[in-house]
Amino acid sequence: MTLFQLLMNPLISLNNVSKNYGVGLHATEVLHDIKLDIYEGEFVAIVGYSGSGKTTLISLIAGLITPTVGTVLYKDKIVCEPQPERALVFQNYSLLPWMTVWENISLAVDQVFSKWPKSRRHQHIRHYLEMVNLSNATQKRPSELSGGMRQRVALARALAMEPSVLLMDEPLGALDALTRGNLQDEISDIWCKNKKTVILITNDVDESILLADRVIPLSRGPKASLGPSIPVNLSRPRNRKTLNKHSDFKNLRKHIVNYLIDEGASQSKSSKRKNFTLPNILPENLNDPARYVFGKRQPKRSPKVNLKALEVEI
Repeated sequence: MTLFQLLMNPLISLNNVSKNYGVGLHATEVLHDIKLDIYEGEFVAIVGYSGSGKTTLISLIAGLITPTVGTVLYKDKIVCEPQPERALVFQNYSLLPWMTVWENISLAVDQVFSKWPKSRRHQHIRHYLEMVNLSNATQKRPSELSGGMRQRVALARALAMEPSVLLMDEPLGALDALTRGNLQDEISDIWCKNKKTVILITNDVDESILLADRVIPLSRGPKASLGPSIPVNLSRPRNRKTLNKHSDFKNLRKHIVNYLIDEGASQSKSSKRKNFTLPNILPENLNDPARYVFGKRQPKRSPKVNLKALEVEI
């Protein structure tokens, strides 16, 4: 955290946030006592295991759900519903299949900038289509696009809303390695140009170090909590080929991975062991005419003979 940030109020604050699913005895605490401050212009990556509660955390910040305990604040105001200043890029693209690329983006732009003249909205859409290299695919529908192109549409739609905070919930998780690498570079370039506040949810440690200013590990759930904030003091622009040989990159990766492994191991040791009493039932042997009922072998029974069926006319 810089001195400038210390003098500023955080853009987003999570104050002692916990989130439960279920009711009463069946309730499960997914997130426990989350404390997090995000400052304007930061690129923060939250990295953790699958199923640890990362999507729940980003949904709380987006306003899609509300915390069971604690508060989520945006500019010192309680977050209780989604708003255009917090745009969310989903992992599964969330594009309307019957609309073209242009129409999917236009739907968001028309809602947010309804007072703009049509010509200005069209120019705005073209700008973000060019930013994600989709100018030649404006009239295609999602079914005609690759996974990487669909994610670019989702990213362009979110950026076209001109949000103060861009939230990304594992946006590259479903892509192949080559497409994922290309989109990582594009996201990094876009952030360097716009300097928007970005919160990235990922389970890829290398991706978090490549893109973020600081990385925060999330412990294994249930009752997941955030670990220490780890600054990434690597100069930009970052090149993955160079980073792989950089000692600072290797040390950061080792530090984050070791924290996640050690935290997961400590949670598994502290979890209560449950003992189960199994019923005394033996499997039936189909090759033996004897029967087993609740572990007791039953004596063989003589087969019943239908005497009438044996009567023969002499």
